[in-house]
Amino acid sequence: MKLQRMVMQRCYTNLKDSTSAEVGCFIKNLLEISPDILREYLIHLQGHMVTFITTTTPGAQNIHVMIEFLLIILTDVPKDFIHHDKLFDLLACVGALIREVSTLVHNLEEKSRNEESNDETSRAALDLLEEKIELLKEDLKNDYLKAPDSFQCFPMSDGSLFMHLLLIHLNDLLDSNSYSIALIKDEITLMKETLEFIRLFFVNVEQGLYKDPWARVLDVAYEAKDVIDSIIVRANGLLHLIFSLPITMKKIKLIKEDASQLSEKIPKNKSLIAVNSPKNPVERKSLTTCKIIVGFKEETNWLISKLTSGPKDLDVISITGMPGSGKTTLAYKVYNDESVCSHFDLRAWCTVNQDYEEKKLLMKLFNQVTGSDLKFSEDIDVADELRRKLHGKRYLIVLDDVWDIDTWDDLTRPFHGKSNTDPLNLRSLRPEESWELLEKRAFGNKSCPNELLNVEIAQNCKGLPLVADLIAGVIAGREKTTSVWHDVRNNLNSFIFGSEVDVMKVIELSYGQRNIQRLVENVEQTEMKSLEEVTEIYLDNLISSSLVISFNDIGDDPTCQLHDLVHDFCLIKAKEEKLFEQQISSSDPSFSSSDLMPRMVNISYNKEQFGLNNFILFISKMKKHSCKSLCSLEITGDEMEDRLSDSCHLRDLRLLRVLILFHSFMMVKDSLLNEICMLNHLRFLRIGTEVKSLPSSFSNLWNLETLLVDNKLSTLVLLPRIWAIVKLRVLCTHACSFFDLDIDEPILIVEDLKLENLRICECCALMLSYSKETEDIFIRFPNLQRLVFDLKESWDYSPELYWSPNLDFLHELETLEVVFESSITNDNGPSAATNWTWDFHFPSNLKILSLLNFPLTSDSLSIIARLPNLEHLFLTRTIIKWGEWNMREEDTLENLKFLMLDNVTLAKWEFGEESFPMLEKLQLWGCHMLEEIPSNFGDIGSLKIIQLVESPQLEDSEIKEYVEDIMGWDLEVLGPNNITLFK
Repeated sequence: MKLQRMVMQRCYTNLKDSTSAEVGCFIKNLLEISPDILREYLIHLQGHMVTFITTTTPGAQNIHVMIEFLLIILTDVPKDFIHHDKLFDLLACVGALIREVSTLVHNLEEKSRNEESNDETSRAALDLLEEKIELLKEDLKNDYLKAPDSFQCFPMSDGSLFMHLLLIHLNDLLDSNSYSIALIKDEITLMKETLEFIRLFFVNVEQGLYKDPWARVLDVAYEAKDVIDSIIVRANGLLHLIFSLPITMKKIKLIKEDASQLSEKIPKNKSLIAVNSPKNPVERKSLTTCKIIVGFKEETNWLISKLTSGPKDLDVISITGMPGSGKTTLAYKVYNDESVCSHFDLRAWCTVNQDYEEKKLLMKLFNQVTGSDLKFSEDIDVADELRRKLHGKRYLIVLDDVWDIDTWDDLTRPFHGKSNTDPLNLRSLRPEESWELLEKRAFGNKSCPNELLNVEIAQNCKGLPLVADLIAGVIAGREKTTSVWHDVRNNLNSFIFGSEVDVMKVIELSYGQRNIQRLVENVEQTEMKSLEEVTEIYLDNLISSSLVISFNDIGDDPTCQLHDLVHDFCLIKAKEEKLFEQQISSSDPSFSSSDLMPRMVNISYNKEQFGLNNFILFISKMKKHSCKSLCSLEITGDEMEDRLSDSCHLRDLRLLRVLILFHSFMMVKDSLLNEICMLNHLRFLRIGTEVKSLPSSFSNLWNLETLLVDNKLSTLVLLPRIWAIVKLRVLCTHACSFFDLDIDEPILIVEDLKLENLRICECCALMLSYSKETEDIFIRFPNLQRLVFDLKESWDYSPELYWSPNLDFLHELETLEVVFESSITNDNGPSAATNWTWDFHFPSNLKILSLLNFPLTSDSLSIIARLPNLEHLFLTRTIIKWGEWNMREEDTLENLKFLMLDNVTLAKWEFGEESFPMLEKLQLWGCHMLEEIPSNFGDIGSLKIIQLVESPQLEDSEIKEYVEDIMGWDLEVLGPNNITLFK
């Protein structure tokens, strides 16, 4: 490549003025190929710098910025906006600058290798080169380029949402430390500050009064985003850098001046008061079930009676009604009624929707009724398998959100019988029921103030629970004043609620309220500890507005649900704003369309229908703006052949933030991994690879927050590369180690190296064994919240204890999962234990603890029992010495809510009245040695559920009768799949 550059330079110098036709033809061909040769050399030089020169080396950042500028020129050569008669001179000038940059890089590398500092000569050379670059920019504007025509932007329909996303985008760019950003960092900084000022002005006034200025702001904002992104992805970047960017900056400054003048003329009483402003920050609420059920008592009793005393053969009961009338809520209430649960052997709930897949839904039903998680091959008749499981059983199946008769016929093939009870056509809520629901949702346990009782909002609900929920969500977040309530009522008066469209209008109203709130909240950053907390607050806001319903069953992770109309509304909005991914196949020619500009693309690779010219990974030059502008790319499907994977390229997807290449599709090799390492806007990366260690260029991914590596056939060495990813929050791998165990050398770690942002470290086969280095490693991750690893058997000879790492300094750790790898462990768990004592050091803030394959004693369990904040405890395949767990008086799991014992060798279990004061659910799996559930559990007033699985000797326990007859409260005793025992 160096020889090619020298030949081109000689040609530029010696043949420039020749009048020969043959020479002219040669020069034409040279002009066509030389930009690609120079560009490839610069890309190689840039990758070389990332690998061998640290970012902190003086002068390195400046050189990267120069290379970026030269790459923008070479990507646009030749283009129609470059004067063709001056193209030869331009390439000669660029070639000369590349030669000087290359010399600087090699000098810098040599000094870095020899640990020498830059001398005066090197700094002078760098300064001189920067001056030449600035002169070239002037020449481009005045001599080489043609002035541009106006360009087309692609605005979103929701201007406020666009402005919100644009400011986040600009802020992320400034935080990225990317070389492409450094080239225009001053402009982006000024743009962000100015747009924030302008946005703040329009947030604090009624936008309706200033429609023309707001429209002008949005036009310039759309233009600004297009210009910035085009420069970054090198799509007509030269034109935008030299001409469009200065023009756009001038427009933004003029709008700021106009807004400043307007703000002086606006009366103070015209300002907009929005809820949850920075002065009144949103409080974090607990994620609990928020579905309030009002009315339908007669309907509920009728349904329960039909289900529990109906015919012996199959009966079908349909609940009909318009969207939002409460059909699903009523069915859910009846489905979970205690008398219904105890009446049926099997129960299952399945939400169908309009775009369902029959086999997937039948598999879901099968897994629910069997308590399994099976997947069926194509040749298996799932309907027939489900029919076999249901035969001879009393079962209740709920099919929610069924839209047509054909769907019903497809999904009911496994069910025997033909009886049909008359459908229940669900009535509307009565006015007093609508008001009760509104009051409970808007005011909680408080009553509505008297001055608001005369504002008749409830009548606007038209008897629809969903509408009442949504209206309550709107007024709950606003001031409780008569004027505000009148505004809400007036907005609702025009709605008839005779169709889905009218219900959608209320969703739009609630959505708009959230939109205003989001704008105000982001004017200033609220003081939050983590991104997760901010996300939870937004989720709470959606829950409080009834756009999202939350469920939090004991022992299960919280789940959320959308009403089908809210879901449809979200789909419509997402498509309007081009927020959804483009679902395509690898053979789909439509992806080549120039008008396709999705932010997200999800590709299912089909090797039988593979189209080489259309597949995104093979468009090496990425000349189409639609490809370059991608922010998220996910590829799954068939496995790609090695000969094709070696030809894949990703380096031009320079705005990419999310990259998912499933290991079933491709195992990423060194060359493509190095290209991925140049995508320094990446936030989320999931790949399959078998490399032993991360390449040195991985340090270029400064912005990476989530790293998922599928590497089941190899062990990934994390250190030292992982230290460079300072923003990393989530790390998940199949098999890894901190150190290279094949190298017999002292392990040196710089004392102050830490990953302060790491919250989740989930390494299923992260093998730890005793060493001083391992003992100290976790102190480098001070803010871990979730940790999963394997612990290899290690003997600490001094105190004669099993060794486990010291974790008590991890004050933020809430979830810990550890698998013990004993030298005598087999597939069925630990077969024996030569030693039983552990030197556990768990952090006091721990809330969830899961131990698998551990040999334990009562003393070891006592250490666990003294964790003051523990809420969930899972012991799996655990040998307990002598089969005894004798809890002392001081062993009090004072906050434990859920206890699961799975295949635990427990025969004798003794504890006191205060050992489990807050326990809500006890789950016993395969506890064959335990002959009776300890009667002390009957004295725990908080206990609601005991579940027994593969423990038949416990099913005759008298504990339920004792609790209900003697103690006077309800207790559910469940079998597998949550089927109630003791009918």
